[in-house]
Amino acid sequence: MSDKKKVAVIMGSDSDFPTVSGAVKTLDAYGVPFEVHIMSAHRTPEAAAEFSANARKNGFGVIIAAAGKAAHLAGVLAAHTTIPVIGIPIKSSTLDGLDALLATVQMPKGIPVATVAIDGADNAAILAVQILALSDDELAAKLEADKVAMKNGVAAKDEAIQEKVRELIK
Repeated sequence: MSDKKKVAVIMGSDSDFPTVSGAVKTLDAYGVPFEVHIMSAHRTPEAAAEFSANARKNGFGVIIAAAGKAAHLAGVLAAHTTIPVIGIPIKSSTLDGLDALLATVQMPKGIPVATVAIDGADNAAILAVQILALSDDELAAKLEADKVAMKNGVAAKDEAIQEKVRELIK
């Protein structure tokens, strides 16, 4: 069995998968082992509690929880574990995700949930990788390389726009 910590990606409904797929792709790109499950804070609260209570024992280092509307999933998971939980508020047709954002970010003292932007699955996965990279030099090196690539990409775009400006004012 690998000693690498896994990331759990839990969504409240299969309708969240199009958003959550960004996290799955990002975790896969970094080579981070993960599992994806559907659990509901309201329809399967016992399963959610049992999963998170046993997450550390089962090799998880971070839980990502995606939910819309009332969005209690991340909080329910966080209430039953001591590993980091990252919430992804999912945009719904009701209030464009504001309800999910507020439900995810407004946690009581002692039950923290790190929260990314509405539909911010990619950043949730990157944050999970950053947490795991605290004890994994290989992941830390990959993150550093990506930061350098982003910086170089912006510099290249800046140079390209400078060329367009020079051409425009000739």
